Amino acid sequence: MSTITFTVFKGTESGVVKKSTTTKPSELKGDDVLLRVTASGVCGTDLHYTKEDMVLGHEGVGVVEATGPACKHLKKGDRVGWGYEHDCCGHCQQCLRGNEVYCPGRVMYAYADRDQGSFASHAIWKEAFLFPIPEGISDEDAAPLQCGGATVFNALHAYNAQQTETVGIVGIGGLGHLAIQFAAKMGCRVVVLSSTEAKRAEAMRLGAHEFVATKGVTELKVSQQLDRLLVCTSAQPNWEQFVPILAPGATIHPLSVDTGNFSIPYYPLIAFGFTVQGSVVASRYIHKRMLEFAALHKIRPVVEVFPMSEAGIKEALEKLESGQIYFRAVLKPE
Repeated sequence: MSTITFTVFKGTESGVVKKSTTTKPSELKGDDVLLRVTASGVCGTDLHYTKEDMVLGHEGVGVVEATGPACKHLKKGDRVGWGYEHDCCGHCQQCLRGNEVYCPGRVMYAYADRDQGSFASHAIWKEAFLFPIPEGISDEDAAPLQCGGATVFNALHAYNAQQTETVGIVGIGGLGHLAIQFAAKMGCRVVVLSSTEAKRAEAMRLGAHEFVATKGVTELKVSQQLDRLLVCTSAQPNWEQFVPILAPGATIHPLSVDTGNFSIPYYPLIAFGFTVQGSVVASRYIHKRMLEFAALHKIRPVVEVFPMSEAGIKEALEKLESGQIYFRAVLKPE
């Protein structure tokens, strides 16, 4: 059997990402698609797996090089992206409802396909989980949208954000700076809450209508109570401080991955009818809509580009871990 071998970058026990190879059969089966990776976002989730024996990266963009016999929609030369989920059963109630990200048999980054990822020269994925990149979005801009963009857009789209809402966004980082743009372009009033004044100008440039610095403040003040709050920081807000600025019936979306328990004052949760809404990455139809929306409204991440090499990945991950990335790191082949 003939094979294809491509370069990948894997985590190691020491936490230092090393160059390696993955070998696959060169004859593609079913709806498999061979891609040449042209860009990869570097997500905070990748930091969790640097000590695992697995290929890193799940914010991928690439060009189709070959397709399997069952492929119906993609052809050689197409630009596509992919994210956290690689496959699902296709038959359970969640899949049939378009919620395949909650399929009991879902195939997700770090839990399956650990021999390939977006930190690589190539990858083989199923056509059904690849998303055409609209014209006008570059590879380096498209990459962070595959997870970061899809995550914040999903919170707004899947849970029916309305144009009349006031949306609060906590943190102006990799997720927050995209959330500001999506919420503003959806017609919402956007209030950004950040620890200091340092990013006020950037938040307003991205589309915020109001900015509140929270550090050292005992009482937060906003012009309108928040109908929806997107928490885009890994650390939980001080809920004693935030609860008074939430409107009755407000929805809270914790979007960053963190350990430990989610803790919020119990009585206000009941008395004011708040909803705490968990969500994972976007389902495919929302992911596709996110890319189309970003193209139409010219929503773009702010990126720093690093070479797709051991040294480039090391630098990107170290800067990300120390909070020095402004706002998303992207790897590109040398």
